[in-house]
Amino acid sequence: MKPSEKLGFLDRCFHLKENHTDVKTEIMAGITTFMTMAYILAVNPSILSATGMDSGAVFTATALAAMGATLLMALLSNYPFVLAPSMGLNAYFAYTVVIRMGYSWQMALAAVFLEGIIFIILSLTSVREAIFNVIPMNLKHAVSVGIGLFIAFIGLQNAKIVVDSSTLVSLYSFKSSVQEGTFFTEGITVVLALAGILITAILAARNVKGNILWGILGTWVMGMLCQLIGLYRPDAEAGFYSMFPDFSGGLNIPSIAPTFMKMDFSRAISFEFIVVLFAFLFVDMFDTLGTLMGVASKADLLDDDGKMPRIRGALLSDAIGTSFGAVLGTSTTTTFVESASGVAEGGRTGLTAVVSAILFGLSLFLSPIFLAIPSFATAPALVVVGFLMMTSITKIDFSDYTEAVPAYLCIIAMPFMYSISEGISLGVISYVVINLATGRFRTKKISWLMYVLAALFILKYILI
Repeated sequence: MKPSEKLGFLDRCFHLKENHTDVKTEIMAGITTFMTMAYILAVNPSILSATGMDSGAVFTATALAAMGATLLMALLSNYPFVLAPSMGLNAYFAYTVVIRMGYSWQMALAAVFLEGIIFIILSLTSVREAIFNVIPMNLKHAVSVGIGLFIAFIGLQNAKIVVDSSTLVSLYSFKSSVQEGTFFTEGITVVLALAGILITAILAARNVKGNILWGILGTWVMGMLCQLIGLYRPDAEAGFYSMFPDFSGGLNIPSIAPTFMKMDFSRAISFEFIVVLFAFLFVDMFDTLGTLMGVASKADLLDDDGKMPRIRGALLSDAIGTSFGAVLGTSTTTTFVESASGVAEGGRTGLTAVVSAILFGLSLFLSPIFLAIPSFATAPALVVVGFLMMTSITKIDFSDYTEAVPAYLCIIAMPFMYSISEGISLGVISYVVINLATGRFRTKKISWLMYVLAALFILKYILI
């Protein structure tokens, strides 16, 4: 097949011209999305291994779950969204369900598997699609803004620019790092992250194609140079590793056998198990819907009525990915908010997702390279993408307080409560209550489903 024929084939498959994009842009977007979320390959095994799960098996399960679910997203919806085991839900899986509540990791996997099955049913019956569609447009824009602040906050934390303190959070102290002798390990990475933010912003301001990806690579290269000249000194015991890939262990793929098909359904009918299952369901459902709302809004993928064409395929991909991941041996697989980085690079179709999926597959063979990408190098991308998503705030109608206040509460809840789902919860509850109290519900014709959602959110706060 000639190059021109290949390009024509890709255009027909992914409708590139129709979506005002091209192969080069989609490939760049796919690489960018993968690099901003490649950290999950290292972090997920680290978190789940606290339950006694084999970290090598979890690594393989993570890569395979991400690859499979993302390919499904491209096939079923033709959207540029990438999926992987969720941050937050993996911590809930390990530290709450297993360590605190006393369930085995095999039982926790069973809860994740059943959650996915329920979501498949809800997706096929259009329940999740209906929930997406009834959220008012101003709240959808607010979700985009809130996610922008949320991922920027995550980026600042990953780079240690923002750290824990007596005031909850504060700016990293370079003076203290010099006094404590940690500047050449931790402190220099903070400097590099700050430099990376400025470099990425300058590239974006100059409209350099692939600015976010170049920002990641540039920050990483600066880190390697700092290590070569002695400004950065690795300290594995303190969690600061070499900037260079380590091929000493070879390129073998860890066996998935220790976690594959290890689900335990023996307590599936107990009340405690149902509570755990509901918690997984709630957080996953509204994290996914929130991510789809926010990223789709920023990418102009919503129609004039605020609906998302082909959303059923996107939701079904997420649901199947969750059960598939549980079978492999990992926690809930869901749409990643870092997909926004690929969208910011111009990704608009499933070709972006395919590129990211291929890279997750390659990571099984080239794990030393992908695991060497330091978190401070991807942090600038998250901060700049956060800015780009925040621009949706101009689409919110602030002249109508019954619209603006719920949007505001939705926005601030996401970074302050560290949860996309909490932002949606407060946004929906406040929207219903304020419009009921002011009598505006009569003219707005609020859907009955919004009242049901508000009631369910309130019950969630009472019961869980």
